[in-house]
Amino acid sequence: MIQIENLSFGYSKKKLLYKNLTLTLGEGSIYGLLGKNGAGKSTLLKNLVGLLFPTDGTITINGYSPKKRLPSFLQTIYFIPEEVNVPGLTIHKYMNLFEPFYPAFNKEQFYNYLDQLDVKDQGKLNTLSFGQQKKFIIAFALACNTKILLLDEPTNGLDIPSKIRFRKLISSVFDKERMIFISTHQIRDLDNLIDQIVIVDNGQLLLNASIAEIAQKLCFKTVAEITDKNKVLFSQKSLKGYSVVIENITNEDSKIDLEQLFNCVTENPEKAKSIFQ
Repeated sequence: MIQIENLSFGYSKKKLLYKNLTLTLGEGSIYGLLGKNGAGKSTLLKNLVGLLFPTDGTITINGYSPKKRLPSFLQTIYFIPEEVNVPGLTIHKYMNLFEPFYPAFNKEQFYNYLDQLDVKDQGKLNTLSFGQQKKFIIAFALACNTKILLLDEPTNGLDIPSKIRFRKLISSVFDKERMIFISTHQIRDLDNLIDQIVIVDNGQLLLNASIAEIAQKLCFKTVAEITDKNKVLFSQKSLKGYSVVIENITNEDSKIDLEQLFNCVTENPEKAKSIFQ
């Protein structure tokens, strides 16, 4: 479990990226962390793994303080940054060098994940394309079988077939004892993958809700005309009229549109908070 209490962080005292952020994340979920570019998504993940430190507040992950970077903590968590850097080693040498740090590493799974992601053994890793390097790191991270997996913009650099393989693989390895936390601004890449949405903007937590709760409390649909603007949290002109997000007071069934949800929550934060409080 990840517990964040009154977290504040900034690269300067005058400009804080986060102000008194409180957030609890439990195991058994795939979280999607949504936010605008520059909103501090990467910064938050780096605080969680102990690469950056809060200016105020605390972070506790399964009883550990990330900033201490204890080996017993690091073997339970794996962080994949947006920009990966791999050494001039072969796949086999990389595995032999780094797998001892992860007691639950599974060699058979590793090579199976490489195959599923279509990563070819073509010599030294640093000669591979960026997309191949990223898929290699994803395969290695999954084979480490850590309880917590943090991924920062994991689909950046992947082509469409690779994004499909990535989603299928994440779905197949997930279990109730694991937590996966995915940060992205490419919202559509997370469709049908995540079951919990976290939205941050201007240093504040705007939403932390399950897909089921969102579907219960909001309705996403297309209407020919908007008759009552006061009921609409978000609207967008479409070929068939207007795509709208409204409070679901009539218990309608609708398909969640993550992009519209994000716009709805960031444009009407106070209204969204009142609905999900």
